[in-house]
Amino acid sequence: MMRAYVLIESAVGKANTVSEGVKALTLEDAAVISVDAVTGPFDVIALLESDDLDKLGRAITDGIQQVEGVQRTTTCLVVRLG
Repeated sequence: MMRAYVLIESAVGKANTVSEGVKALTLEDAAVISVDAVTGPFDVIALLESDDLDKLGRAITDGIQQVEGVQRTTTCLVVRLG
């Protein structure tokens, strides 16, 4: 399984809307493991899991990036070191 943290920048005042929108997503090829509103340069961080990198990418572009209020995403793939 592949996991990725998706760092989300939202429109001003839309962090809660984005957070709830991402939580409500029904994705065919990936699962939303967790969604948290955070402080700092990003407003929301979501953890996604899928069995394939392409499926994970589609979940981000066709799912998360389509949520109202999402302005930009940065994806960080989880790696297993050692």
